[in-house]
Amino acid sequence: MTTSPATDTGPSTDRRFFGHPLALGSLFSVELWERFSFYGMQTVMAFYLYYQASEGGLGFPKASATSVIGAYGGLVYLAAVVGAWVADRVLGAERTLFYSAITVMVGHVALAVLPGITGVAVGLVLVALGSGGVKTSATTVVGSLYDRDDPRADAGFSIFYMGVNIGALVGPLLTGLTQQVAGFHWAFGLAAIGMALGLGIYTLGRRTLPASAAIVPDPLPAGAWVRPAVAAAVVVVLVVVGFATGILSAATLSTSVAIVVAVIAIVIFTIMLTSHKVDADERSRVRAFIPMWLGSVVFWSLFQQQFTVVELYSDERLDRNLFGWEMPVNWVNSVEPFWVIVLAPLFAVLWTKLGTRAPSTPAKFAIGAAGMGIAFLLFLPWAGGVGNTTPVLAVVLILLVFALAELNLSPVGLSLSTRIGPAAFRNLTVALFYLSISLGSALSGTLAGFYAPEHEGTYFGITGGAAIVLGLVLLALAPWIRRAMRGVR
Repeated sequence: MTTSPATDTGPSTDRRFFGHPLALGSLFSVELWERFSFYGMQTVMAFYLYYQASEGGLGFPKASATSVIGAYGGLVYLAAVVGAWVADRVLGAERTLFYSAITVMVGHVALAVLPGITGVAVGLVLVALGSGGVKTSATTVVGSLYDRDDPRADAGFSIFYMGVNIGALVGPLLTGLTQQVAGFHWAFGLAAIGMALGLGIYTLGRRTLPASAAIVPDPLPAGAWVRPAVAAAVVVVLVVVGFATGILSAATLSTSVAIVVAVIAIVIFTIMLTSHKVDADERSRVRAFIPMWLGSVVFWSLFQQQFTVVELYSDERLDRNLFGWEMPVNWVNSVEPFWVIVLAPLFAVLWTKLGTRAPSTPAKFAIGAAGMGIAFLLFLPWAGGVGNTTPVLAVVLILLVFALAELNLSPVGLSLSTRIGPAAFRNLTVALFYLSISLGSALSGTLAGFYAPEHEGTYFGITGGAAIVLGLVLLALAPWIRRAMRGVR
């Protein structure tokens, strides 16, 4: 299968976009607007769920609201498995990206026009499915722009990741302001408009992509769609029955998603390690990926608390008054992306300049996990306070540490997932990295249930300390991991 004719200028020679392939610019744009819509919606969703009806919300208990947000975040990246399967077996990465972006846009429209729980259910499911497809396929397409040993790869992913964070910065600012001025549904509508812009720009730039982005690595035989279709129908029925019988609820949703994601990840790793399509070197690389994958889970279980614990903290504990002006609570979610935008070009230059002298990939993962632990410990000086007493500048600096940790792990992990996987499971390896985000996101919702202002010192101390310990263990394993990666840096 192929898509529209594409221009393949050769990934190792094309330097038309700031020293990188021209197609990186098109992918940068679609990811920017997809993240604008995604984070713009997510930053107001928690407030929509737990604000009272008199404030335009649905009146959920806070624990249920954070559980839904954690479960939704987990489902987005769980959907990456579906996107990877479609890209590997049916459409190829490029067309999967295109149709997934359309699904995201329709989901935001549903949130804007459908009322109450109906809009939340339909909209979040569509956005989750579409975003999962976008994340996996966009990462794979970016990876197709570079040869396996191209030293520009990490820098290219850092540039791509800057697009992610421009969208993550502007989205909350504009949707948060729109929510305050016009209401929640207008904010969701703005997210839909942003996704439509990204889709239009990407459509215009599809022909700049390399032909390899349209390849279906392992085409599905004729008639083989029946089994996955039946499996999907069974999953839908089980979810409906779960809610109807009370087994599933808003309060337990994040934990349920975490369990499902953990089982799926174990199955995928097992398939890769036992498949006859995987040779000895590829199998060694998969084994090397496991400890880094676990480090990624721990990182994301803390990082994604920006949308659970940090939002509650900003609403209940943060003094947002700046020289007589009170910053909207929604805008806190734009602080961390701001730091990433500032720092991402510096990291791209740093990794390019250092070349082979840069820290190894497992060392970067260790720095990322431990860095998130340090960020959580930085909340401790204000622990035990009452009311909105934490200075807003303190949280701005804490979120700077979030950004430093993220830049050591997230774009590097995306780059690694496109290069370390077996040839037969290229997209599925990218999906595995997103499953680590999925599991971490779901756990962030579960962990948020243990947070309360009256014992925040214990909460931040335990979670931060555990992440630092994990980072140190990963650093100790780095020499073995490097050897097991068999030539992938």
